[in-house]
Amino acid sequence: MKIVGIVLIVAGALGLLYGGFSYTKDTTAAKIGPIELSVKKKETINVPVWAGVGAIAVGGLLLVFGSKRK
Repeated sequence: MKIVGIVLIVAGALGLLYGGFSYTKDTTAAKIGPIELSVKKKETINVPVWAGVGAIAVGGLLLVFGSKRK
């Protein structure tokens, strides 16, 4: 439980700090015989503020109440 709580806190803090992340997606635009045209498209995922704060709060609760369950 402690590890999950720590991971949630770190992920929530990173979500608040960066606000999102992006990745590159490769797609094939056209293929004519041996010639292939590929396109790289940059996709961006925004992390809402409420999700970052929620992850930090849930992670904190797991750390506090997870240690008291023993």
